[in-house]
Amino acid sequence: MQIYLVGGAVRDELLGLPIQERDWVVVGASPAEMIKQGFLPVGKSFPVFLHPQTKEEYALARTEKKVAGGYHGFTFDTAANVTLEEDLQRRDITINAMAKTTEGKIIDPYGGQRDLENKVLRHVSNAFLEDPVRVLRIARFAARFAHLGFTVASETMTLMQTMVHNGELDFLIAERVWKETERALKEKHPEVFIQVLRQCGALKVLFPEIDALYGVPQNVKYHPEVDTGVHMEMVLAQATLLTPDADVRFAAMLHDLGKGQTPPAQWPEHDAHEMRSAALVKELCSRLRVPNDFAGLAYAVAKYHGECHRVSSKTPPKAILELLEKCDAFRKPERFAKILLACEADCRGRPGYAQKNYVPAQILATAFAAAKNADLNTKSMSDLKGLEIKQKIFELRVKAIEGSLLQLR
Repeated sequence: MQIYLVGGAVRDELLGLPIQERDWVVVGASPAEMIKQGFLPVGKSFPVFLHPQTKEEYALARTEKKVAGGYHGFTFDTAANVTLEEDLQRRDITINAMAKTTEGKIIDPYGGQRDLENKVLRHVSNAFLEDPVRVLRIARFAARFAHLGFTVASETMTLMQTMVHNGELDFLIAERVWKETERALKEKHPEVFIQVLRQCGALKVLFPEIDALYGVPQNVKYHPEVDTGVHMEMVLAQATLLTPDADVRFAAMLHDLGKGQTPPAQWPEHDAHEMRSAALVKELCSRLRVPNDFAGLAYAVAKYHGECHRVSSKTPPKAILELLEKCDAFRKPERFAKILLACEADCRGRPGYAQKNYVPAQILATAFAAAKNADLNTKSMSDLKGLEIKQKIFELRVKAIEGSLLQLR
């Protein structure tokens, strides 16, 4: 039995990055031998075991064979005679196909160290074509390592384009697409995830609503970048600078989907695009089975970001309170704070606006704090019932907001 550290842990150690988790490959062993040594079996498709002390994953070296479409269509061979090189060959990219012995020796049969030095994401073999998830994984790794200068090898991009053309992505289930997307949103440059998917043609298949934004012009007076797709990328990048929260980044990415449906005769204006955006967000989130917290925030940002942008110190207090209620700020204050973050990213996601102070967020946050803390005197409402109480609360909150606006002027 020989044990090797493999994959991301080896890659990140060579890059000088923190190791998030360690995966191990065991060569020359059987499931019975692993269990005899105290390892706990957890694998369903193939034998994977948890170390009895560290709980890290130890997988038997394996080969795989494509027998049907999609990423479930594989059979696995985990016989004791499967070699380390055979196991590494089935991995997606060369920088993930390295191993390290217990003595510290790097085993690199497919040029992973070379590609680390050249900052290239390159497939290991043509077996890459057999698993559609790898298209998403390549895009996600591009988003993770873009700040280090990594790019996708041209021959790997060609394989990804071939997979899209052959309809291999049709086998992807919604949950897997979402899982990879959510992970990509947490990377340093999630906008690169979108760029790579677009370059290989996968964006049009998996996220047609986002793909439709490219080439759609906006009013240059407000959008020097003009192209709506470019604006979306800039907004996503700004959201990433503002917060590590993936749900805010997701909302920023989807906020302008409706502009992709604006009739060309109306370009470069996009009247009422917020309502179209909200409807498209709902459709996309339903199709990909996006969790409710992500979907709810994205819907609210898509629907109300225009109204938030138009808020100023001269906006009537009643209108501000109505907007707060639309955003469900009093029931979901944490989500409301995230709505403001996404709106700020939208404002800053334009050339020359990256450092701009987003005044509407300051006004809305101040107004919300004042309204929330309004003196709701129960004695003054003791004789009121039902809708009368609701109206009284509304009046008190409007008055509180009016006072807060006076302080801002």
